[in-house]
Amino acid sequence: MRYISYFHLFVFCVTVLIGQSLSTGEALGNDAESSALDTIQVLELSTAEHIALADNPSLAAAGERVRQARERVLQAASAYWPRVDATASGSRVWLSDNGYRPDVDDPEDYYNAGLTATWVLFDGFERRFSVAAASFAEQESEEAEMNTRRLLLSSVAAGYYNAQLAGENIGIAEADEVFYRRQVEDAKARRRVGTGSLSDVLNFQIQVNSAKSRLIESKQAYKVAMFGLAALMGIPDAAFPSGMELARLDTESSEELVPPEPDPLIDYALAHRPDILQNGYDSERAASAVGQARAKFFPTVSLSASFRGERTGNAAFESGDFGSTVGLNFSYNLFDAGADRSKLREAKLRKTEVEKSMENVRITVISEVRGAIANLKSAQKQLALQRSNAGLVRKNRDLAEKEYNAGQSSLVRLNEAQRDMITAQARLALALVSLRQAWHSLQVSTAQILARSGVQK
Repeated sequence: MRYISYFHLFVFCVTVLIGQSLSTGEALGNDAESSALDTIQVLELSTAEHIALADNPSLAAAGERVRQARERVLQAASAYWPRVDATASGSRVWLSDNGYRPDVDDPEDYYNAGLTATWVLFDGFERRFSVAAASFAEQESEEAEMNTRRLLLSSVAAGYYNAQLAGENIGIAEADEVFYRRQVEDAKARRRVGTGSLSDVLNFQIQVNSAKSRLIESKQAYKVAMFGLAALMGIPDAAFPSGMELARLDTESSEELVPPEPDPLIDYALAHRPDILQNGYDSERAASAVGQARAKFFPTVSLSASFRGERTGNAAFESGDFGSTVGLNFSYNLFDAGADRSKLREAKLRKTEVEKSMENVRITVISEVRGAIANLKSAQKQLALQRSNAGLVRKNRDLAEKEYNAGQSSLVRLNEAQRDMITAQARLALALVSLRQAWHSLQVSTAQILARSGVQK
């Protein structure tokens, strides 16, 4: 008893220590993740994509589905091996009054034990088609996971650019506020020397307040966009560490303004889009299902062997209680009311359905690529127009400011020129973000985004 007590105490202590170690390890893991985020001051899109691919729960769920499909392949392959079963039973039998016999104990104990092995030699190739179907299903699950990654990268980019645009609008609102604050100070100075009016001061102060209002709205939109981006990236509590900001919008490069050729991109998409590959494996799986259904029209041949023993009175089996059997079994269904033929027709119809669906997916992919190219070309033209217009509007604002300061223009014209410039800057920022989003959407539609992110198989 003392040994048992010491043993239980030892197990309890080890359990506690292991639990503490696991808890500490989990805490260290969370701290490590937090510290890694804390080291990022400026979040680039590539970094956001990397974090999303590593931590997003939807990808973890897709990975589990792939592992489930892999286990089903092993289950299908196990049919090639013999099946060995061990059996044992014990029973007590009370004879009826009419069945009573003086030479038989009443009640009587009966015991049975045995070992049976069964090996299917031929089943109309059903096992081969089952393994093939399970293998295609596994590859289909892998492509579904890749497609989940593709769509996740698309969502992360959309959230990133949305937040980046909100950040640009903050800068525009701040510049607008700074401009009108300077005008307030100048108007006050002119009023002190008798060349300005109180109405000008009040007007500029109203414009300052309007710029503050736009700034508050832009900051709120930025916060909401950052919360959404953090959720897409799988950040705990959907919140980034304080101090982390997004990269500012860079000026477009000359390569970004070159229109792409559609045919090479369409060919690449048809060869690499995970949803197309997924449908291809689904078609192969449907063909295997036809083979499985056709296997029912062939006989089944199996080899069986058993080693069994029976004993009455007690379970102390001896060698003389056992006997063995070896047999070759042949089974062929002669009539099932047409069930097997119906299953075969169903499998063929599903194969046709999958083929039609695959053609529809192919057409949809081509349409998406062509649409993405059209949107990109439009974004390129829009950006060139907005950049030219922003330069003209700024020159007009500067001219209106000089004319107002010289007393040659009205306050209304200056306000209009400033509003036009703020609107042009916002449109320019939107056009630049739209260009980046259009390029990213094109990469998503062709699945080039997977190769760029390092997740293409």
